[in-house]
Amino acid sequence: MPKQYQTVGGRPMLSYTLAAFDACSEFSQTLVVLAPDDSHFDARRFSGLRFAVKRCGGPSRQATVHNGLNALVEFGAKDDDWVLVHDAARPGITPEMIRKLVAELKDDAVGGILALPVADTLKRIDVEGDAHAEGRIARTEPRDGLWQAQTPQMFRLGMLREAIQRARQEGHDLTDEASAIEWVGYAPRLVQGSLRNFKVTYPEDFPLAAAMLSATP
Repeated sequence: MPKQYQTVGGRPMLSYTLAAFDACSEFSQTLVVLAPDDSHFDARRFSGLRFAVKRCGGPSRQATVHNGLNALVEFGAKDDDWVLVHDAARPGITPEMIRKLVAELKDDAVGGILALPVADTLKRIDVEGDAHAEGRIARTEPRDGLWQAQTPQMFRLGMLREAIQRARQEGHDLTDEASAIEWVGYAPRLVQGSLRNFKVTYPEDFPLAAAMLSATP
């Protein structure tokens, strides 16, 4: 089963994200973008929450977000409307974090993202060869000025859609929305996020997320 539907703290992981956005009444719409062949999603598991569903997911994050933006246009969104893109695998998001991002960026010309300054020492290994196979350090990377990107990432719909289109036309499959905005020459802002908003990635992350979500935010 895809991780966003797995039970964490007695609820599907996706429900925490939907609940956080549902609690922010200033949003006109929350859109859940699914793969066309997603057989696990069951709207009854998220009853009482405001959201719409569109089965327009693509083969990559970039394609999926682009398709989702097009779907929002079908729902009536305009190019100058703000859009927040969030990973379903970040169940620790809270209404307070969302509102902080919106408050910081609502008057910004570009937009930006939640992020955290990198606290750990970073090691790089070679991408191939014996040293890579053995997991040997090639060098230590300076962490000064490095931030770890989180979501939501907040941009104007038209600007983001155009940026993704240009990146795709030039053969670049970028890993987040800010990268697309940077690709066309803009500098998104960084708004300090929270360790609580980590991305559930590995099996050992599930009990950590359950412990975190059972605690008071």
